[in-house]
Amino acid sequence: MNSVTGQLSPLPMGAHLNRIKPWVTVICISYNHQAYVEQALQSVVDQTYPNVELIVIDNGSTDGSVATIEGFVRKNPSVRFIKNLANLGLNRAFNQGLALAGGRYIIDLSADDVLLPNRISRQADLFERLSGPYAVVFSNAVYIDAQGRETGSHYPVGSDGRTLTRVPSGDVFKSVLTAYFICTPTMMMRRDVLVELGGYDESLSYEDFDFWVRSSRLYYYAFIDEVLTCKRVLPTSLSAQVSQPENPLLRSTLIVCRKAFDRCQTRDEYRALANRIRTFIRKAFYVEQFELALQFGQLLQEIERPDLLTNLILQLSRLHPPVNQLYRQYLKYSYLNRPHPSPVKFV
Repeated sequence: MNSVTGQLSPLPMGAHLNRIKPWVTVICISYNHQAYVEQALQSVVDQTYPNVELIVIDNGSTDGSVATIEGFVRKNPSVRFIKNLANLGLNRAFNQGLALAGGRYIIDLSADDVLLPNRISRQADLFERLSGPYAVVFSNAVYIDAQGRETGSHYPVGSDGRTLTRVPSGDVFKSVLTAYFICTPTMMMRRDVLVELGGYDESLSYEDFDFWVRSSRLYYYAFIDEVLTCKRVLPTSLSAQVSQPENPLLRSTLIVCRKAFDRCQTRDEYRALANRIRTFIRKAFYVEQFELALQFGQLLQEIERPDLLTNLILQLSRLHPPVNQLYRQYLKYSYLNRPHPSPVKFV
C-alpha cells in the first residue's frame, strides 16, 4: 500500500519505524457532498501519521461530487476511488470499503466531516499501547455548521480543553444502552472486529447504535480526552432526519433494541434498555409513526410494565393525533435560538 499522507520519519531508523507503524484505513462515503468532500479528503492527506490508506466511495451522487473527487484523486493518486452508480445505502457502501481495506484499524469518515491533523496518530498510538480486548478508540469533537462555524462540542470542555463530564470507557455495554454518548465520527475501530461481526448490518438505515450494541458486548472501548474531529451538522444529516414522519431510522432502531434485548445479562442492563425504549416510544409518537411506537411498547412490556406517562403515549398512539408539525416547529425554534460562534480554523 502507498500512504496518502507522505509522512516519513526523519530519524535514522525512519524506514523501519514507518514499516512497524500499523496501517490505518480511512473509508470515506460521499453522497451529494460536493461542497465539503474535498476538505474532508484533504484532512486525511494532512494527517501527521505515516501509514494511511484512503478509500473513497461515492454512493451515487447526483451533484458534482464525483468530479470533485476525481480532481482530488488526480492530485493524490494513492487514493482508491469507487463510484457506485446508485445509492446503495451507507452500510452497504461502507462494507464495500471494508472488503478492500488493508489497515489494522478503520475510520469511517463522512464526506462532510474533518479530521484534525493528529487524529490518526493519537488514536493509533493509544491502540498499540492498550492491553485487553479493546475494539474502539473514540474522542471528543466539535460541531460545525455548513459555513464551518463551531456550534458546540460533543462533551462540554473547560478552559484546558478537557471534558467536564465523566465519559464511559472500558466495558460500555450498559452505557451504550443508557444514552447516546459516543460521537460516531470520532471512532477508530479494529478491522478484525468489524470483519468478525460481519461489518455493518446492511438491512439497517444507519450503523452506529447497532455496531455499539454488537461490539460492546464483546469488547472494550477507550476514550481520548481531546478534540480530534470536526463533525458537521446539516439539515440533511441523518440526525436531523429523525424528526421527519417518513424517516426509516426508528424502524432500524427497533431492530437494534431487539438485538440489545437478546444480549442483556443483568437487571441493570435490562433497566437501561427499558429507559431507552421509553425515549424511542416518545420519538416514534412525535413523528407520527404510531404503529412503531406500539411495537416499542410491546418490547418494553417484555422487560417491565410501562409507567403512567409511557402508557398514556401508547394509548394516544392508537388515536393517531397530528403532533409532528408542532414537534418540528419546536425543534426549529430551538435551533434558531442557538448562538453561532466564529468559524473553526483547521490548523
